[in-house]
Amino acid sequence: MKMDAIAADPLLAVTDLTVYRGQAKILDRVSLSLARGETLALVGESGAGKSTIATALMRLLDGAEVEGQADLSGAGDLLALPEAQMVRLRGRRMSMIFQDAGAALNPAYTVGRQLISVLRRTMGLDRAAARARAVDLFTQVGINDAEARLSAFPHQLSGGMQQRVMVAIALAGNPDLLLADEPTSALDVTIQAQIVRLILSLTRDRGASCIFVLHDLALASQACDRIVVLYAGQVVESGPAHDVLTRNRHPYTRQLQGCVLEIGRKDLLAPEGNVPSHDQMPEGCRFATRCPRALPHCATEPPPLAAADPARTGPLDHAFACWNPE
Repeated sequence: MKMDAIAADPLLAVTDLTVYRGQAKILDRVSLSLARGETLALVGESGAGKSTIATALMRLLDGAEVEGQADLSGAGDLLALPEAQMVRLRGRRMSMIFQDAGAALNPAYTVGRQLISVLRRTMGLDRAAARARAVDLFTQVGINDAEARLSAFPHQLSGGMQQRVMVAIALAGNPDLLLADEPTSALDVTIQAQIVRLILSLTRDRGASCIFVLHDLALASQACDRIVVLYAGQVVESGPAHDVLTRNRHPYTRQLQGCVLEIGRKDLLAPEGNVPSHDQMPEGCRFATRCPRALPHCATEPPPLAAADPARTGPLDHAFACWNPE
């Protein structure tokens, strides 16, 4: 995939995405782009703003003020479209896999009814055709005895099976853009890699683009083409996955790389110290109070994103925001 082609014709271009809740700034001028068929990971510890980006793009944030621009090719600015148009886009052009499938699925209806309903709405199929397609989708996502499973209620399925149902529902309308919001966070470690591989395989087979929200930097580098590292609502490093993993320059990315998962733990072990409160952000670098390389002016002057290689300054090249990089 050529980087100049990506920059020239992105599927999604997000510019200065900013989210407020009251006086608290949850996201601060986040910009990113996504090519057709590309997979992008949003990485960072809890509270970094990863899930907020996904829900803001889907226009599912309640009680928040959203600024900036998010252009989806052929649709326009997602942040400015009338709600009726967003309703038509959801499930057809863009779709989302939520963190907790058990909470996202309706406990009062069978999983088959929920999938068939989505297929009829997004694809215009009659009931018989939608049911046949639902069986096919369940088979594609690795649900055995798919016909019988249509009659199951969510509580009758394991967590892994519930998430496979969510993947089927998200892909039912053949969306161009899939947003996967920590789709494995509620699952056992042994199942997590299976679900990630499943999502990657199915989206790539369809030529779709995917934004993964992840805690695990190593998993992101294995699964995704590019990585955006977020800290306290800002982008601190971004670029091709190999560069961000092996040539990272920001001290926070370096610390994330050194974190490991404890057996049975579902959250990334965070670096020492605390993320600043969203309503009391420091004037300068937001990581300065936790950074072993902080200089005096780091506390007062916010660093801009700078190219890791002065000869490669495109929007998709490796960049970081640090006054005293590694």
